[in-house]
Amino acid sequence: MPATRIRRTPPESRRLILDAAEGLLIGGGPSAVQVRAVADLVGMTDAGVSHHFGSRDELLVALLRHGGRRLRESVDRVVSTWVDAEGAIAQLVASIAALYRDGYGELAIALHAAGWRDTGSGMLNPAVDALHGARLRSGQVSAPRAQTRLAVAALHQALATDPLYGSAFRRSAGITGRAADSSTAQLAWWTHSLTTVLGLDAQPQR
Repeated sequence: MPATRIRRTPPESRRLILDAAEGLLIGGGPSAVQVRAVADLVGMTDAGVSHHFGSRDELLVALLRHGGRRLRESVDRVVSTWVDAEGAIAQLVASIAALYRDGYGELAIALHAAGWRDTGSGMLNPAVDALHGARLRSGQVSAPRAQTRLAVAALHQALATDPLYGSAFRRSAGITGRAADSSTAQLAWWTHSLTTVLGLDAQPQR
């Protein structure tokens, strides 16, 4: 008896494909994300996956944007409790770092090396707005927003590259052993640096 064909809407199919691709990325890095492997996971043919995303390269770009949306949602959750939550900056740092540990940092670097360029999604604008708002509430009425943007950009760059290069960079500064392989101290340093450079050593008040 032939198997019953599952009918899905295009958005449902795209979501299933991206979820499957994300699982492969987390488990094996960008090289594990192959059209055949994704098709097997979602019960489609290779042609079915290609129908929704075109080539493998287009699937990888879509996957990176999927990660960007996931990051935006994580940042929004931190920002929504910014005033009341202790350690909001630490939560922000941890949210960004968690995404890139799941393979998205390596994927972004691989796509960039292949020639893909992000034209500017502004996915961390909510973080910029929250940090700058906190600066203003702390009395820094003349603080330039451009400085806040640069701080967030520097954080983003560091956290995106840490899964691939962090250990080597720490060793280059004389850090050895387990301390070089773990990003824990580095994340704490970034949290301290952001709060200090942006003048947010004290928890912002309403």
